[in-house]
Amino acid sequence: MIFLIVVFTLPLTCNMAKSKQKEEPVYLADPTIFYSNGVYFLYGTEPTPEKGFPVLTSTDLNVWHTSQKTTNGYALLKGAKTFGTTGFWAPQVVAYKNTYYMLYTANEHIAIAESNSAYGPFTQKKTGALPGNTKQIDPFLFFDEDGRKYLYHVRLGGGNTIYVAEFKDDFSGIKEETLKKCISADGGWEDTKRIAAPPIAEGPTVIKHKGTYYLFYSCNDFRNIDYAVGYATSQSPLGPWAKNPKNPIIDRSKIGRNGTGHGDVFKDGKGNLNYVFHSHSTESDVLPRRTFIVGLRFIPNAQTKIDDIVIDKNRMITPVRRD
Repeated sequence: MIFLIVVFTLPLTCNMAKSKQKEEPVYLADPTIFYSNGVYFLYGTEPTPEKGFPVLTSTDLNVWHTSQKTTNGYALLKGAKTFGTTGFWAPQVVAYKNTYYMLYTANEHIAIAESNSAYGPFTQKKTGALPGNTKQIDPFLFFDEDGRKYLYHVRLGGGNTIYVAEFKDDFSGIKEETLKKCISADGGWEDTKRIAAPPIAEGPTVIKHKGTYYLFYSCNDFRNIDYAVGYATSQSPLGPWAKNPKNPIIDRSKIGRNGTGHGDVFKDGKGNLNYVFHSHSTESDVLPRRTFIVGLRFIPNAQTKIDDIVIDKNRMITPVRRD
């Protein structure tokens, strides 16, 4: 463990020395990064998630700023033609047909707002949550190459479990007849210490690579130091899913921080694969959760013929900081 800490700490110290401005850590949990026209947009869950969703921007992934194009630093504000009064968690922003959509959680339900800019403001034409007969959180909308859309999300009750369903073209909700279970926590690294029963699988993100679907997910309660990230693969966006036997791919033993998880995969301007995630604030304090980025890469697997995903050792953990 001492060796890992040294490896990770040295690059961070160098990065800090290069900065001419005072930089502060960013404390956003469940982070997501949307990249558009040379600008990275960072959204996430605030330490006190009662106002909506702030957005920070960067052109280099090193230093982040609050843009004057936002509404007091927020992309979505509670009460401004939006659903929800509390628990604004886990946003995702996508672009579709010249409109930007923000999928998010509030009041333990999923809602969608829209805007003509990634800066926001994101609002709803008709205030409300997506239809559903159960509490559901952590939305992730995946666009497949054939034009179909799939909503990955977490359903509560008997444990946090990841589900998927085909999404309607008008963004009004899922096609109920296509709903399928994807991932639940099955023990081992996925359920190491119960802080709040039952077991938890959450924070889905899906990408497609060489015809294979990769579903990233986080397990354990976020307050657990063993909160970590694994992935599963499938030949269909609806599953069935095979968990990677080498999971977890991101955890405290690899990163050197407690409680690493619930993030999003994104490609940077050079085409590199990255994962933005949160960790505990310090070794002793969970909150406020800090934001980090780590590089990922694919490596061939001769046995399965499906590429594995590993941390890119040439692009190690980077702290997200703001000026």
